Amino acid sequence: MNPWNERFQGEDYIFGTEANVFIADMHKKLALSGDALAIAEGEGRNAVYLAREGMKVTVWDFAESGLDKAKRLAAANGVSIHTELVDLQEAQWTKDLWDEIICVFGHFPKELRTKTLAGVREAVKPGGYFLTEVYSVHQIPYRSGGPQDQQFLYTPADILEPFADWRIVHFFMGEVVRQEGQGHQGLSHVIQFAGQKPLKLMKARDF
Repeated sequence: MNPWNERFQGEDYIFGTEANVFIADMHKKLALSGDALAIAEGEGRNAVYLAREGMKVTVWDFAESGLDKAKRLAAANGVSIHTELVDLQEAQWTKDLWDEIICVFGHFPKELRTKTLAGVREAVKPGGYFLTEVYSVHQIPYRSGGPQDQQFLYTPADILEPFADWRIVHFFMGEVVRQEGQGHQGLSHVIQFAGQKPLKLMKARDF
């Protein structure tokens, strides 16, 4: 059993049932609609929020117990979501499929992080958005959540380099307070990113 499957087996929602504040605020600001994908979504709090906002939502996670809780949370909120048991190491990214992809505190080893963000870049539709909030490499001393191994944490370059030719709507690195269940509690050091895939990706000859 993978550790996340085991961790999500209890009745409590480890990270609460309310959406991440950054995702909720930015989603409303951008007035997004259409098809959304939530990756490494765990117990479904952000996916359910997007469904309540009228999005057609698919959830990817590698913990079956988390997906089961996500479906229960959706039912309790009177919405439906589609869940898929997906190992991001083996994920199949369909080109230009999603209007919005979100990743909230999805922390992976460097190689998988690079692979996953490349997949996100491929799968967002032209004109669509990628929204993420993750812990930065400065998070460990805060002890308010997230991995205690720096290889799983993010630098600005980890986010900005894969999306260098996207329109950056929002980028922030710094301190925020998060109260998300028992898993994220208190002052934290995060990176936030909201980027829009251009309708036409620029090539060297376009300049």
